[in-house]
Amino acid sequence: MEIYWERYQKPLFVVENGLGAKDYPIHKEDGSVEIADDYRIEYLRKHIAEMEKAIENGVDVMGYTVWGCIDLVSASTAQMSKRYGMIYVDRNGNRTEGTTGQDRLLKFIYTHTATRLLIRPFLSPWVSKLGGTFLSTRLSAVAIRPFVEKNQIDLSQYEKQEFASYNEFFTRKIKAEERPVEMDEEVLISPCDGKVSVYPICEKGKFEIKHTAYTAEQLLQDAHLAKHYYGGWIYILRLTVDDYHRYCYVADGIKSSQKKIKGILHTVNPVANDACPIYKMNAREYCLLKTETLGTVLMMEVGALMVGKIKNHEQRNCRVCRGTEKGMFEFGGSTVILMTEPGKVQPDEDLIRNTEAGYETLVKLGEQVGRKIKV
Repeated sequence: MEIYWERYQKPLFVVENGLGAKDYPIHKEDGSVEIADDYRIEYLRKHIAEMEKAIENGVDVMGYTVWGCIDLVSASTAQMSKRYGMIYVDRNGNRTEGTTGQDRLLKFIYTHTATRLLIRPFLSPWVSKLGGTFLSTRLSAVAIRPFVEKNQIDLSQYEKQEFASYNEFFTRKIKAEERPVEMDEEVLISPCDGKVSVYPICEKGKFEIKHTAYTAEQLLQDAHLAKHYYGGWIYILRLTVDDYHRYCYVADGIKSSQKKIKGILHTVNPVANDACPIYKMNAREYCLLKTETLGTVLMMEVGALMVGKIKNHEQRNCRVCRGTEKGMFEFGGSTVILMTEPGKVQPDEDLIRNTEAGYETLVKLGEQVGRKIKV
């Protein structure tokens, strides 16, 4: 400060003084939450002390502001993975609450025997294929504008704004800068936009999704592979029709070939899961991603009602990079599932708390959803 004062002889105002770093809340037994950021306090204390010395030496200091009072979204990355504030802000504002008209309709259908029988023909993959064929025609393009207006989709975020068919619109590619990817190799990123829930897998391979019981063996149809994930975590990332329907690899590593499991195509709305075990009934496919820092992560894509195709770009064994596009879903809701091995990844605390409270949490492709467990 004294250098600038000596050179310009103008009053100085210190602004946006702060330190960006990744902090994680510590949940205490008494229910309180603490952020251990003494280093940030020390950083600010030293800067203020230097400012005080400058005033004593005759520098005309008009004022001081810190960056910032509370945590905020980064203008350059649109993320909150780094903290700057004196007050911690988590992602609770992104949890989803309430029910929609679609939820109420599906609840009626799935909780009555007669209506479940009526929709059974529509669960066939052939029905979805027929629907997908029509949605790839030029005639289907008339449905694009009403959908965009209803869901308030900003097409300027995407590489194209004009589409020849509804499926071309549905699988539109977003501009890279709209989905920045967290590149810390110790971080597990979200593979897609969606609503996430996380569940522990018990030592016998059992887990519950919204009170519906599953086993890892039922999901994978491979008893030997399932045992590798006993004691780990499972992430359920549910995409609705208005979400971005492309997904990426969650880390650098070597992927296995894709394994496909045949099935029917229930909706993946949680209402349907309350009535039947949709994730062990629906068509799905998966690969194993062997990483250096996060263990072997299983990545699975689950088809859903009116999803014509799960389109993975790479079917064989190969090396892949974090954030690189893995594939896309054609029209409809759908789900991406991640499974992590025991002792490898700890899901973010807000995701665990929201899931335990019965909420899903909104996440974007590329942002942090877990971190390597340090031994």
